[in-house]
Amino acid sequence: MRGMWMWALAGCLAFGSAKAAEPALLETVVKTDLTYATVGTEKLKLDLAMPKAGGPYPCLIGLHGGAWKSGSRKDLNRQLPLLDFGGGERSFIDFTSAHGYVAVTVSYRLVPKAKFPAQIEDVKAAIRWLRAHAAEYNIDPQRFGVLGFSAGGHLAALVGTSDKDAGFDVGEHLDQSSRVQAVADFFGPSDMSLYAETPGIEDAFMVPLLGARYADKPELFRKASPIEYVTKDDPPFLIMHGTLDVIVPLLHSKRLHEKLLAVGVKSEFIPMRNRGHGWFDESVKESNKKMLAFFADAFKAKP
Repeated sequence: MRGMWMWALAGCLAFGSAKAAEPALLETVVKTDLTYATVGTEKLKLDLAMPKAGGPYPCLIGLHGGAWKSGSRKDLNRQLPLLDFGGGERSFIDFTSAHGYVAVTVSYRLVPKAKFPAQIEDVKAAIRWLRAHAAEYNIDPQRFGVLGFSAGGHLAALVGTSDKDAGFDVGEHLDQSSRVQAVADFFGPSDMSLYAETPGIEDAFMVPLLGARYADKPELFRKASPIEYVTKDDPPFLIMHGTLDVIVPLLHSKRLHEKLLAVGVKSEFIPMRNRGHGWFDESVKESNKKMLAFFADAFKAKP
């Protein structure tokens, strides 16, 4: 699953190297190993890239995949095989920041050491920390976006749909909001109950995360499902998903998209034809262009 995540990341985030289409990139600075919360004895950290001048800038928070049990924030803060982030020396957050964002990659607690809702509690804590330190890092606190891949896509969607009533805001900086103004969800699960239909995947992924099977605790599966929290005040969504994905079936994204539209939330759903859990060809340029344009429109800024 770790290897699959790395390929999925490469497939979705490879920025094309066509110089004629690239806007002028800003000079950036990267800050690493910033502690945003402490849970017990564990320090939770994030890495951050920010333009050296100007601002304040919108904040984009990237969430890694890995079935909630593997992966690292460092996956988005290092140059990876097949990725071209400007001369082969830029990471995802550095390159994104060069387009006019404070770009962040967040660590969250993993299973089996920490079960749900630890993961979403951590992501929301990171957002509150970033808002509390907005002035220090030249962030516009009114323009926050989140994006994620696979398990990270699930968490991004859950950030976008859940509010304080869900009970996921715990810990420090509770005077700050964990709401975001835009969400990009790349092939993330949205309805955990769907995995009850595939016992092998349920046992492999849901039971380690949730600690139970759907037949035993359906309410826990609903609590972890972004689709259960959808309301008309949710932020706009961009959802991209491979039509041949057998890890997270396309139905997850299709149902989430339809429910968002049904309550009046702006949602763009892009099925990636004949692609699986990530994609690795010329379509990466399309997905990259769509993502940057989506956030630019959401924040009313130029891509």
